[in-house]
Amino acid sequence: MNVLLVGGGGYVGGALTDILAASVHNIRVYDALLYEDNFRKPVDFVYGDARDLTRLKPQLEWADAVVWLAAIVGDGACEIRPEITASINVDAVRGLVDNFDGRIVFLSTCSVYGAQDKILDERSPTNPLSLYARTKLESESILADSNAIIFRLGTLYGIGDLFSRVRFDLVVNTLTVRAFMHGKINVFGGDQYRPLLHVRSAAEAIRDALHLEQSGIYNLKEQNYRISDLAEMVKQHFPDIEINYTELPFEDTRNYRVSSDLASDDLGIISPDRLNHGIQEIKELIENNRIVDLDDPRVSNAGFLSRNLDHPVFTNGSVIEGKEMFETRNN
Repeated sequence: MNVLLVGGGGYVGGALTDILAASVHNIRVYDALLYEDNFRKPVDFVYGDARDLTRLKPQLEWADAVVWLAAIVGDGACEIRPEITASINVDAVRGLVDNFDGRIVFLSTCSVYGAQDKILDERSPTNPLSLYARTKLESESILADSNAIIFRLGTLYGIGDLFSRVRFDLVVNTLTVRAFMHGKINVFGGDQYRPLLHVRSAAEAIRDALHLEQSGIYNLKEQNYRISDLAEMVKQHFPDIEINYTELPFEDTRNYRVSSDLASDDLGIISPDRLNHGIQEIKELIENNRIVDLDDPRVSNAGFLSRNLDHPVFTNGSVIEGKEMFETRNN
């Protein structure tokens, strides 16, 4: 099977590329390298923007299946340039559906549920509280009549691979880094829930979905954790840290628990709880000084994008033309 990973140079794509490279599939990564300076993995690579149909179409013609990972991800990152977010997260998906009729695996998010108290399954009402969640929900609707399996992912964490950028703007990874850097964790509220999912568990589910006939929407998570519980689990790895709780108002109003029983029953996908492993791998990474600057904007989607508004993805609909404009301006 020829598998095209659109956006395959990113956080999830890094893990997925490694997993699929060890399989019988022929894989090709198509990516604009929004966060990366290079792509060094020994697989086929095409530099391109997901919105550039002229460049993307030949890759779609080659592919038997497309894993669509391209997106501006995260609430803060999406708000930096809302019009660009809409063009990448929604309009590009529409272009995919109009130009490809094969198997599609698409990544959405459990944050489409917003703030709700009960356990939520795929039939539960949605309540998107951010532009990010709204764009993902709109893309789900665009994909509704296609041969697509849609995974609503829990909050990711952990390390996906050895090459791709590490993200420290995800709650488990953030708490681990703060415990190491400051010897304490500040928790605002703490009773709000998140469904968690290791980044490699997400990649493994995508791999398995390529061989399945089912389509539609599936929640993916390992366990539902309160933020306060996460802090206590991080403390198990850093016994001397302090945890400070405050009930001051905070901006993040999301609070949701989900069921992934449908993925288990219908697809046979069961994600093991890797939380302790995920905390430990982040701890070992930073304790061994394998990242020089833990405050580097590159480890945060919003932090990096807010400082790189002249990237070709933001300045032009085609990264090839945008790259030429950027290079001309800076030479």
